[in-house]
Amino acid sequence: MPNIKKHKKNKPHNKLGMRFFLLIIFIVLGITAILFKTQVEPTDVSNDIVSMEHMEVPPLENSYKPVPNFSEIEDIVEKKKQFFAYLLPEIRRQNTIVLREREIVMSLSNQFAQSPTLSPRHRLVLDKLAAKYQLEDEESTPALLRELVKRVDIIPPALILVQAANESAWGTSRFAQNGYNFFGLWCFRKGCGFVPTLRDDDEAHEVAKFRSLSHAVMTYIRNLNRHYAYAELRDIRANLRVKNRPITAEALAKGLHSYSIRGQDYIDEILSMIRVNRKYMKLSV
Repeated sequence: MPNIKKHKKNKPHNKLGMRFFLLIIFIVLGITAILFKTQVEPTDVSNDIVSMEHMEVPPLENSYKPVPNFSEIEDIVEKKKQFFAYLLPEIRRQNTIVLREREIVMSLSNQFAQSPTLSPRHRLVLDKLAAKYQLEDEESTPALLRELVKRVDIIPPALILVQAANESAWGTSRFAQNGYNFFGLWCFRKGCGFVPTLRDDDEAHEVAKFRSLSHAVMTYIRNLNRHYAYAELRDIRANLRVKNRPITAEALAKGLHSYSIRGQDYIDEILSMIRVNRKYMKLSV
């Protein structure tokens, strides 16, 4: 019995000692973690530069579904509303992807500004972006990053919606109905799309056919962001960024001189369509 009483009496002290010992360990580990974080936080952007294949983006909506038969909608206002509602979720999804890529570019640019070297992992990410935006031949890393900052950016939804309406006759063209091509995009490999009815015998282009709405919108945005013909559009957008001003459809439309052989007349028509149809788009910008 005495031994039992002694054991019961000493047990709380043993627990108290153990708790105090563990508390000291946790405090030491906590201080170490804080010091380590303070040392690496200014230059470590690994958490920002994620794998290109694992970016979190909104899910696909209606991308593989047949294009609605917009020609059956007799009411003009209702047709416009349904047309914009069909395209807008995918437009927003693709712009989200571009913005995530832009975050990566800005993180890489900040990293390079602090230290003129990139880790092998970060270099791989940069090379992937350079390939996607057709900048593999840039002579230096600073020049590559500067150009990527220009190219990797959004296209205003209002501009995409209005160009889609203009190029596809509000979604009623056979290219839109049968190949998701709402943007009048061409391709130059035999069998890549539809042969235009009025194509001259000496021409080889086709009107591109896409596998989904997602594929079509992605290609359109990528085309404006990387093709040499739209350098003016990208310059306009970059200047707006520098001045911390909104990137608007009206501003970027002025850089579309090469989108149509009609030149300024085409731009004026797009600007007019933006002005007339904005109320049906449910957009804030």
